[in-house]
Amino acid sequence: MAATGSTRSGQAQFITSTGNQSFSNAPLIENEETNQIIVPDRKSWKNLFSYMGPGFLVSIAYIDPGNFETDLQSGAQYKYELLWIILVASCAALIIQSLAANLGVVTGKHLAEHCRAEYPKVPNFILWLLAEIAIVACDIPEVIGTAFALNMLFNIPVWCGVLLTGFSTLVLLALQQYGVRKLEFLIAFLVLTIAACFFAELGYAKPNSSEVIKGLFIPQLKGNGATGLAISLLGAMVMPHNLFLHSALVLSRRIPRSIHGIKEACRFYTIESAFALLVAFLINVSVISVSGSVCNSSNLSPEDQTSCNDLDLNKASFLLRNVLGSWSSKLFAIALLASGQSSTITGTYAGQYVMQGFLDLRITPWIRNFLTRCLAIVPSLTVAIIGGSAGAGKLIIIASMILSFELPFALIPLLKFTSSKTKMGSHANSTMISVITWIIGSLIMAINIYYLATGFVKLLLNSGLEVVAIVFAGLFGFSGMLVYLAGILYLVIRKNKEVTHLLPLEESVNLPRNSNCDNEILYSLPREDIVSMQLPQRRIPAGVN
Repeated sequence: MAATGSTRSGQAQFITSTGNQSFSNAPLIENEETNQIIVPDRKSWKNLFSYMGPGFLVSIAYIDPGNFETDLQSGAQYKYELLWIILVASCAALIIQSLAANLGVVTGKHLAEHCRAEYPKVPNFILWLLAEIAIVACDIPEVIGTAFALNMLFNIPVWCGVLLTGFSTLVLLALQQYGVRKLEFLIAFLVLTIAACFFAELGYAKPNSSEVIKGLFIPQLKGNGATGLAISLLGAMVMPHNLFLHSALVLSRRIPRSIHGIKEACRFYTIESAFALLVAFLINVSVISVSGSVCNSSNLSPEDQTSCNDLDLNKASFLLRNVLGSWSSKLFAIALLASGQSSTITGTYAGQYVMQGFLDLRITPWIRNFLTRCLAIVPSLTVAIIGGSAGAGKLIIIASMILSFELPFALIPLLKFTSSKTKMGSHANSTMISVITWIIGSLIMAINIYYLATGFVKLLLNSGLEVVAIVFAGLFGFSGMLVYLAGILYLVIRKNKEVTHLLPLEESVNLPRNSNCDNEILYSLPREDIVSMQLPQRRIPAGVN
């Protein structure tokens, strides 16, 4: 069966082949004149530059306002003692993000699309709903962080700043017409801006280098508070929406479908992700080091010491201004603004891919962006008006807890799909990689579940409710926890059933370099929905049988 037809109004249309060939269920494109990033079919390190980009978009999740808040508290309370947590978490994040990239490269589909193909309707709908909640929870710290930055730079009230962040949706819409490559350059620029600001902060703060190195490589946890903060640092590093985003962004490249081409793409994406996450790691280390140096300074006033005891994004600006000078405060605000806006961009596009992948739903991009932003702005605005800056800061912590709760429902499918030969063929994880990734995943999930359970117990004990009310609330809460664990167990136990039929993955079907075969066979099938950041408009042309 051949798929033929003509495009209308210059728009590249998508169809789904219904035949029994190896390309079934893969998105096809009729128009060859597409603005795609095509990787040359050659053995060269120059190909690495063709793969540069997605890692920087992914790295934003590791340096968003929520991470900054946790980093600031870590440095203020324990100086450099918890830096080793950032090192361990960054290594784990690299492994997990590499799996997400490999899934997209090998199968030609991103994580959300695999979930729709693999799970029945009800579990698939629940997974989609959880993913949407996670994206909204991720957007809340970004909205509040941007509002804090505007307050620091222009003295705009936090609640007004929350409203102003809504207009960034217009900027996102303007970006869509330029495609993913321009977006990658913009995000890379913003990441480097954040890095430059915090490296300059290091110059102001002058932390003790030997103590910083000791904190990085000598694990230590002194006191119950340190344990809780270490859990928060780990939980904030790997975010569920990032797994969906990374597996989709790698589809913006058309790679040779030879065995060498696929292996090269996986290797170069890992190198590119490692570089981007290294920059994010250095930024996190800088934030903790600056906070630790400032809050342990010998010339702190009593007011500044009080701020260090409960340091948040808003207090950090005034603290830096008092201790290091006004320029330090401005640099922090610029970094926070860049972090909030870049995180907003990547979060919005992750939501776009999640909706397309789980539901195969096509919706006008500006409506999708508007809905996502409204769901984040409403609680942020309400809390900012009622609770002020302190209430908005606490909302960031709540959002981080929600993300911890959501993580297993993205991480488990990723680990199962990348370890499955029915989906990854000969590119499935080896036994050693599978063991390592499941250990890492299990530890992260166990830490997050422990964090949620202990947090719920503390909330009940400090609620001030009557004993009867506490008992009923406890029963309700722990019943919900059992349902939550049952959902995780379902994902772990359920065997993969769907086979990925995309492209030849074995050496026996490798194509020679001088082959004149059709470009659609030599290269991966085009994903114009990823390149242009638009959702695919699928239709069956009249000429298709």
